[in-house]
Amino acid sequence: MKIRTTIAVAALALTPTLALAQSTIREGAANGAAAGGAVLGPVGAAVGGTVGAAVGTAAAIPDAVISSVRGENYPSVVVRERVAVGEPLPETVELRPVPRYSEYRYAVVNDRRVIVDPATRRVVRIIE
Repeated sequence: MKIRTTIAVAALALTPTLALAQSTIREGAANGAAAGGAVLGPVGAAVGGTVGAAVGTAAAIPDAVISSVRGENYPSVVVRERVAVGEPLPETVELRPVPRYSEYRYAVVNDRRVIVDPATRRVVRIIE
């Protein structure tokens, strides 16, 4: 039952943000928190806000940032921690600046490029 509820919260949090590609990070967090709160109360609001903010951030990243990161060639580092959107990278992972986009950082982790919010070290996009 808990898994089904968690999936419902995630789906509710993601739907408004994906439907409106121009949604900002703040709107994504607010929409996710509202949807999560309606289903699971305060805990659902916290989970929904985090998921909504991560999705809002990923939707707001310009294509030029993604192209720029794909063109960079740095060796990958291996981490044992989970690498997922919304999760922070360990302090041991070096964050590199994205050329021409100082508000973003990226790293190559477990053979995948990830775009990171430098203020929180949270992954905002995984580039496959």
